[in-house]
Amino acid sequence: MISVEEALARVTALAPTLPCETVPLAAASGRVMAEAAIARLTQPPFDASAMDGYAVADPVHPGDRLAVTGISAAGHAFAGRVESGEAVRIFTGAPVPEGATRVVIQEDVTAEGSTILLGHGLDGSTNIRPAGQDFRLGDSLSPRRLRPADLALLAAMNIDRVAVRRRPVVALIATGDELVMPGEALRPDQIIASNGYALRAMAEAEGAEVRMLPIARDTEADLATVFGLAEGADLIVTIGGASVGDHDLVGKVAGDLGLERAFYKVAMRPGKPLMAGRLMGAAMLGLPGNPVSSIVCGHLFMLPLIRAMLGLPTAHPLRRATLGAEVGANGNRAHYMRARLSSGPGLPIVTPFDRQDSALLSILSQADALLVRPIGDGPRGPGIEVNYLPI
Repeated sequence: MISVEEALARVTALAPTLPCETVPLAAASGRVMAEAAIARLTQPPFDASAMDGYAVADPVHPGDRLAVTGISAAGHAFAGRVESGEAVRIFTGAPVPEGATRVVIQEDVTAEGSTILLGHGLDGSTNIRPAGQDFRLGDSLSPRRLRPADLALLAAMNIDRVAVRRRPVVALIATGDELVMPGEALRPDQIIASNGYALRAMAEAEGAEVRMLPIARDTEADLATVFGLAEGADLIVTIGGASVGDHDLVGKVAGDLGLERAFYKVAMRPGKPLMAGRLMGAAMLGLPGNPVSSIVCGHLFMLPLIRAMLGLPTAHPLRRATLGAEVGANGNRAHYMRARLSSGPGLPIVTPFDRQDSALLSILSQADALLVRPIGDGPRGPGIEVNYLPI
C-alpha cells in the first residue's frame, strides 16, 4: 500500500493538461480560462460622475450661485466646457465635462430656475470616478475558473470570446451482477447502482462531461465490451470489481487491454482497494464498490485528476477546525471520517458521526466534511485542532 499523498501524486501525473478551445462569453460560465484575457479598452473610458448632481469648477463655496449651462447624462455627454461660475446638471455614470473638477450632489443644491444655490454641506469629495479607475487598456485577467463576476469583467473589457480548457470527458462504468438502475424491478439479491450518480454530479460540478456507460456484468467478455464503449474518454472510472475476489475482474480485464498500472491499494479508509493507471489512451481510476468508499475516493482522487486536466491546482483544500467529540487512536491507514460542521467561538467545530461503515449513504448524505485522521494518530479529545476536508 502507498500513502494517500503518494497516490494523489501518481494520479495527477496520469493526464496532461487538456488543449484549449474558444467559446462565446455567454457559454463560458464555470469554464477554466486557458490563457490571460487582455482588456481592449479603459474602464471607465472617461472621468465619470459617481453621483447625481452638478458638475462645477473649483473654487466654489457654500452660498455661491451658479448658472446652469447644460446637461450631461449617461450616453449623452455635455459638449461644452464648465467655466467658473457655471454648473452642468449631471447624472451618475455620465462623462464629467471639460473644466469641471467636482460634482456637487443634488442634496447640497437648491435649484432656482436656470441657477443653483450651493448649500452648506460641501465637503472635499469630488464625487468623480477617474478614467481607468477599474482597469486600463492592456490590463489582464489571469487564467481561472470563471465565476459570474469574471464574466461581467470580461464583458466590460470588450471581450466576447474566451480561450478555455476543453472539458474532460469522463466515462463511468459500474460493475457487478447485483446492480440494477434506479426504477427497475429488483430481485431479492440485487441492489441499485447508486454510486455513479454522485460521481457524475461531482465530476460535472468540477467541469467535466460525463458518460454513464451500461453496467458491466461479472464476466470478462461483458466488462471488455463496456470498456470498449469508453473509447475517446479522457478518464475512465470504474466502480466496484477492483478488489481481489473471484468476481473482481476490473484489474485482470484492464490488464488484458493494456493497462499501465500506476498503483493498487492505498493506506486509507474507506477506500483501500483503489487502482489507477492509463488505459486506451486515457487515465483510469478503479474505485471500490462500497458507496462511501467510492464517493470518498472520488473526492480525494477523481476531482484532483479532473482539476489537473484543466490546469488547476490539485491539492486537497484541507481546513482547520476543533474536534467536537472524543475519537480513539487511529491505525495504519489514514481515516477520512464522515463528520458534521457547526459554528464555534473561533474555528468551526467538526464532529464525526458515530457510525462510519462504508456502506452507509444515509450518513454520508448528512455529512459536510471528512475529518482527516493521519496514520498512527493518537486518541483525541474535544477542543483539539484537527484537519478536515469540506465535501
